Amino acid sequence: MCPAGLPLAFFSWGRSYWIILFAGRCSSCSPPSLSRRSCELNMATVPVYCICRLPYDVTQFMIECDACKDWFHGSCVEVDEDDAPDIDIYHCPNCEKTHGKSTLKKKKNWSKHDTGQSTDIKAVQNGSQVFIKELRSRTFPSADDVVVKLSGGQLNMHYLEDNGFNDPVLVQKKDGLGLSMPAPTFYISDVENYVGPDVGVDVVDVTKQTDSTMKLKEFVDYYYSTNRKKVLNVINLEFSDTRMNSIVESPQIVRQLSWVENYWPDDALLGKPKVTKYCLICVKDSYTDFHIECGGASVWYHILK
Repeated sequence: MCPAGLPLAFFSWGRSYWIILFAGRCSSCSPPSLSRRSCELNMATVPVYCICRLPYDVTQFMIECDACKDWFHGSCVEVDEDDAPDIDIYHCPNCEKTHGKSTLKKKKNWSKHDTGQSTDIKAVQNGSQVFIKELRSRTFPSADDVVVKLSGGQLNMHYLEDNGFNDPVLVQKKDGLGLSMPAPTFYISDVENYVGPDVGVDVVDVTKQTDSTMKLKEFVDYYYSTNRKKVLNVINLEFSDTRMNSIVESPQIVRQLSWVENYWPDDALLGKPKVTKYCLICVKDSYTDFHIECGGASVWYHILK
């Protein structure tokens, strides 16, 4: 509440929720002796933008119309921040009537770094249409020469002490691993129920190989949509601190080898890192750039369905 008695709370509305962006003293209302009328006049001079006619908000993505030069919240005009770099000329809803629709940049190659350069400069980007077509046309040698196949009971401390851990290990049946998983009927809507619809998840735009954040509910809506405009891939939904933790148990060998679980001091200044259980959700044609795990760590995967 400002000294003149005006509540200073700026609201913005996105898809279906309200966010209080700021609440506190209005700097233009100091000193406290200013009258209510003075405060009203000062607030009236604050520039407003967009079709919602609200003041500028640094926490919200905005885009400028190339015709009227006004600025618009992406959420108000249905423009995603990650799509903005692909727009060459943007026209707001009002200017579309006289200037035509917005135009996209011409794609000269399939690189995530700069689609404007010619194809002889940039390599084909993972996940692009050209990449997928090329990948499907190729044949690859069998992985049998580099993958060690074991039963669940064979993958234990004695095996690793005798043979080391120098090659990928494939266990075709989970029997003997000490692994617990949900039933095959467990679906993405169940993930939302156990983890929470408002949990933020990092998603990869496969074609661009760029990261963005959305709520789990938004990704679930995308997943069930029949008209997907992008290929999105969730690769790091960490759920060890959620209800889903109780229905997933990692293999016994993983628990035995875990430095975090076995050796992290209880009185350490920093708590145990929450990097133990991840859920990956991929749609068709999901590909990710080659990468090495943080610190060169080993990982285990189990495909549920």
